[in-house]
Amino acid sequence: MKRFLTTGFSALALLVSQAVSAGVPKDLPYPEGEPSAAEIADQVYFVNHFYSLKNFGIVEEGRQDITVIINKSKGEDPTTLTVERYLNNDYDDGNISSMDLAIFRSGKLRGTGMLITDYVDDAKSQSYSIWLPALRKIRRFAEPAHDDAWGGTDFTFGDVTLRKPKDETHELLGKETFDECLGAIEGVEVKYLQEPPKPSCDHKGKEVYKVKSTTKRENWWYDYRISYVDTSTFADYRSDYFKGDKKIKVIDRDWTSLGLDDPRAQYWGYWYGTTLDTGHETWAVIPANVVKYNQDWDADKWSETTLRRIKR
Repeated sequence: MKRFLTTGFSALALLVSQAVSAGVPKDLPYPEGEPSAAEIADQVYFVNHFYSLKNFGIVEEGRQDITVIINKSKGEDPTTLTVERYLNNDYDDGNISSMDLAIFRSGKLRGTGMLITDYVDDAKSQSYSIWLPALRKIRRFAEPAHDDAWGGTDFTFGDVTLRKPKDETHELLGKETFDECLGAIEGVEVKYLQEPPKPSCDHKGKEVYKVKSTTKRENWWYDYRISYVDTSTFADYRSDYFKGDKKIKVIDRDWTSLGLDDPRAQYWGYWYGTTLDTGHETWAVIPANVVKYNQDWDADKWSETTLRRIKR
């Protein structure tokens, strides 16, 4: 059971940007003047948690258009999962900050659903309700550990869901021009992704803040990471992780504007990660036509009733 849940958490966490309070308000204003490193970290958190939107979803369109998560070990065939996901930030009761729903449509987790609740109280842990199709039951769990390795992926839960700006100290190393294409798994052929995107070079030439974030945790799996953050949108294109002076992991995010008044209203075209020692890669590809936001979805969508209705 533990192995099953770890795999499930890993796939979900890659795509679901849970809006943990973290001291970053959902109405965080766009900065005036040059922000500090800590302020940049707050803005990056705001962007990654879609705080500029009341809701956000990656849906299934037809039979082929859906978000695909690909994991590939060096020299081996890739494995895949497909997922729908729905985030609701539209809460003002002083208790719930956001709720996230994910439904897996193919792969080992087909028919599995997850409902994650984040609370306004920064000291309160997330709660997880998971629909297990084989048992036809819901199980409830506390949030996973920050350094748990996600089954089959190149991420920890802290990388994409649990890490808060206050968990690190931040130093602004200056500005520079981002001059590289983002990573991708090239030459991969998998179901549901007949025409994989090319490595994104759309961000080459953009001005970025270079921010060094050092963990406050002792004997942690990384010592610090360096992020490259767009100076206009606060989208983080790349994070390089270091243990000592050795780079050990890279996470890239291909951000695209939603075209709203707030430049921070962005969505992911894909996520890419690689662990440098092993060459293992993870790639989550999100087709543009499955992205939905500020929809008139009923609040009851984010409920355990929805989990029970999932068809395998």
